[in-house]
Amino acid sequence: MFRKMRRFKQMLSQEECEQILTDATHGVLGVIGDDGYPYTVPLSHVYRDGKIYFHCAWEGHKIDAIRENEKVSFCVVAQDRVMAKERTTAYISVIAFGKARIIEDEAGLRQISWWIADKFSRDYPDLCREEIEEVVPSGRMYCVEITVEHLTGKAGNEVFRERREAQKGIPQE
Repeated sequence: MFRKMRRFKQMLSQEECEQILTDATHGVLGVIGDDGYPYTVPLSHVYRDGKIYFHCAWEGHKIDAIRENEKVSFCVVAQDRVMAKERTTAYISVIAFGKARIIEDEAGLRQISWWIADKFSRDYPDLCREEIEEVVPSGRMYCVEITVEHLTGKAGNEVFRERREAQKGIPQE
């Protein structure tokens, strides 16, 4: 169903892909938008147990597109360093394909909100509690759960070269 990566020698392990999704603070969600046009939007997320979670308003382009078609993609660029002299970039990226499900029940909203709060505002639990207690019962927010069906990661040749040199103890420029 999903294409194999053409440049398989640049493929990252599943473990590295999952770690990148866990560590990243944001990614870009891709959905099928109005009139079949792709719609992409950057957003903050949490990755847990093979699923990507984010919160959003209860109305708008993103949520309408998910209601219309559950199939989505999510991309994270973990590194993108321009190497001007070599006319390339040293990049690391991950793309997840999956199915999105809108979470509307209070228990689910609270749990996902706490996961988001723990990742982004761990030092402010009282503020997070206040906001969660205000927003969740209001019905003004949904959360979305993406069950990842296919996950690939890729790094530029320069990244692999730098890793090999680091393992050998060769100093970087």
